Amino acid sequence: LPSSRSPLASSKADRPVPVAALCNVEYMFGIVGIPVTEIAIAAQAVGIKYVGMRNEQAACYAASAVGYLTGRPLIVIGGSSDRNQETMGAFQEFPQVEAGRLYNKLSVRPSSLEAIPAVIEKAVRTSIYGRPGSCYIDIPGDFVNLQVNKSSVKYVECCLPPPISTAESSAVSKATSIIALSKQPLLIIGKGAAYSHAENNIRKLVDLCGLPFLPTPMAKGVVPDNHPNCVAAARSTALQLADVIILLGARLNWILHFGLPPRFQQDVKVIQIDICSEELGNNVRPAATLLGDINAVTGQLLEEFSKRSVKYPSNSEWWKRLREKMLNNEERSKGLALQKSLPMNYYTAFHHIRELIPKDCILVSEGANTMDIGRTMLPNYYPRQRLDAGTFGTMGVGLGFAIAAAMIAKDQTPEKRVICIEGDSAFGFSGMEVETICRYNLPILIIIINNNGIYTGLGADAWKEMLKFGDPATCVPPVSLLPNSHYEEIMSAFGGKGYFVETPEELQNALKASLTDKQTPSLINVMIDPQSDRKKQEFPWLTRSNL
Repeated sequence: LPSSRSPLASSKADRPVPVAALCNVEYMFGIVGIPVTEIAIAAQAVGIKYVGMRNEQAACYAASAVGYLTGRPLIVIGGSSDRNQETMGAFQEFPQVEAGRLYNKLSVRPSSLEAIPAVIEKAVRTSIYGRPGSCYIDIPGDFVNLQVNKSSVKYVECCLPPPISTAESSAVSKATSIIALSKQPLLIIGKGAAYSHAENNIRKLVDLCGLPFLPTPMAKGVVPDNHPNCVAAARSTALQLADVIILLGARLNWILHFGLPPRFQQDVKVIQIDICSEELGNNVRPAATLLGDINAVTGQLLEEFSKRSVKYPSNSEWWKRLREKMLNNEERSKGLALQKSLPMNYYTAFHHIRELIPKDCILVSEGANTMDIGRTMLPNYYPRQRLDAGTFGTMGVGLGFAIAAAMIAKDQTPEKRVICIEGDSAFGFSGMEVETICRYNLPILIIIINNNGIYTGLGADAWKEMLKFGDPATCVPPVSLLPNSHYEEIMSAFGGKGYFVETPEELQNALKASLTDKQTPSLINVMIDPQSDRKKQEFPWLTRSNL
C-alpha cells in the first residue's frame, strides 16, 4: 500500500485502515505529508507496518515485491483534490481514476466514507483473484477529516482465498500425448509458476519425465539451478531446436523472442499453461492450451503421466547436444571468471561473490550487464528468492525490492540475508533509499558493480583527457559516469558500513565482514574494468538497444 503526497485513505483509525488490516494487509510503503500523515499513524495503530520511503516510485516497487513474495498484490491508495474543487484547478487536480484504469485491474473512488470498507475488500479480492494485478483506490482530500456516524459504516469480512481452477481433462490428455511423442522437448518455467507455489509439482514432473527445463529470470529456483536437467547454460540451443515447448506460467514476449523464428522452430508445438485465458495463443498458435492455476494443472499432468510411462532418455542425442553446449558455455564463463588481471571483469567479481554468499539468500538485482551476467553466474536454489527488473526491465526497482524482502525476512526468517546487486547506473535511480535501509536497521548487503558508466565507462585517466576537449556536455560519452565514485560513503553517512574494493582479495574480505555482521546494513563498491563486457552473446534480447 504505497502512499502519495495526497491522502491515502481516511485518517480515522476506526474507518478504512482497519479494513485493510482485516484483509491481511501487513505492510504499507509511502511518503507522508499534509494531509496524509494521520493515515500512516492510523495504519500503525491497527498493526500495519508503515515504511516511509524517500521516493514514491521506490515505495510502489517495495509494495509490489511484497505482493509477489506473499501473494497479496499491490493496492495503491492515492489522494486527490477535494470533491468541491473539481474542475476549478485544484492543487494537483488530475483525472486519477480514469488514468488508473489503464494500468490496474480496478480503479475506483469510494462514493462515501460508508462505502470504503466494501471498496477495500473488492480491491483486495480483485488483486488476488484470477491473474494477479494491482488496484487503485482514489480518496478525495475532504474525506480525510470528514466525520461519519460509526454505526452507518458496514464493515466487510476479508474475501475468501482465491479459487483454484484446473484445466479441462481433454486438454491435459492432449498435452501429455504431445509431450510423449516429442523428440526434443523443453519445459520453460515462468514467474507465474513461482507465484503459484508450484515448485514441488514441477520438480516431480521434471524428475518423472526427464525433461530439460529453462527458467525465466524470476522463475530461477522453482527447480534449483544446479538440478541436472537445468539447461540455462544452453538457452539459445534449447529454444532454437526444441520440437515441443511446455510453457508453465511463462509468456511468449520479448524475453522469449515472441516464440518466433529464427529463435524457435517454425513448426514448434507449444503447450501453454496459464491462469489468464487472454494470454493463450499470443504470438504463436498453441498445440494445446491448459487454462488454470499452474500448481493445480501441473498436478493434473503428473496424474496423467502416472498412467503412462514417459521418461525422456538421458542418453538421447538431444540431451547430448544440450550438454555439449552447456559445457562449452560454462568453460568460456569460467575462463573469464578466473582471469587475474586488474581491474576485475564482471565474471571475476561474480565468481567471488558466488563463492561466499549464502545459498538461501534472497538475491535482488538490477542493471544492464550486472543483472544479465548475474543471472548466469549466481544460481538460485529456492523459489521466489530472486527479484529483478522483470518483464519491463525497469531500472530503479532494486532497493525498493530489497527493502520489501528484508521486511518480510525480518518477520518470518530473521537469519535469511537479502543481497542487492546493482550496476552503478541502476543504483543512481534510488540510491537515497540507503537512508531508509539504515533508518529501519535492515541488514541488507548492497553490492555495486561499478564500471563508471552505463554498459561501459571511462577510467580516471581517460576521463581527464576527455575533459581537455571542452564542456563535458558536448564531449563526454553519454554512457559515462564520474569515474571511481565512492558510493560506499553514502552508506557510511547514514550509519551503515561501506567498503571500496579494487581486487579479489579486498572483495573477499569485504564480503566476509558484511556477511558476518548480521545487524548492520553494508555497501560494497566493487570497481571493475570500465570496458568490461559480456562474453559474446547468442541472445539478441540482451543487446544494448533492448536495455
